[in-house]
Amino acid sequence: MARTWLSIRVELVSGHGAGLWPRPGRVFAAARSHSFAQLASAIDLAFARWDLAHLHLFTLSDATHVSPLDWWDGEAPDGTMDGHVTKLSRLQAGEQFAYVFDMGDDWAHLCTVAGKRIDPLDELGEVPDRPVPYWGWGNLPDQYARRWDGDDGESPMPKRPARGLSDLPPILPWWGEHRRGDLTLRT
Repeated sequence: MARTWLSIRVELVSGHGAGLWPRPGRVFAAARSHSFAQLASAIDLAFARWDLAHLHLFTLSDATHVSPLDWWDGEAPDGTMDGHVTKLSRLQAGEQFAYVFDMGDDWAHLCTVAGKRIDPLDELGEVPDRPVPYWGWGNLPDQYARRWDGDDGESPMPKRPARGLSDLPPILPWWGEHRRGDLTLRT
């Protein structure tokens, strides 16, 4: 396969009222025939979003908006193109654009199309049916800024177990309570 796919760098700039530095990021392989809706899904999954029932919006370098129109109930910004049918072939090498997930918490991303196209077989070892990440870095914040299960934003952080991983079931050799010198695997 020839170098026909786009390589798109996506950096998480801000969200939930805070800027992020250093910015976590992912690099995606995407065919020009993939839709913006498919790219949005890939970004959301790669950035560990689990509540996907939020609006999202791409803003291209020419100020064009792209978003799934059926999600807006007729309230999409004027001139918005439908993300389900608008293809990534609109993008040019070196172009930068923005992606915002959750119009309330405003998880804003800077997206940059690489100057050169890639061969998915070289980068991924296969030709996937959707955009996929193939490189990444950084710590990903929780979508709702929760630090632990049950975090209400006011309670102190739970204390770490005094003896390492002793609170875990002994499924793996280094989990659970250990007797001195007992590191054998159970079968």
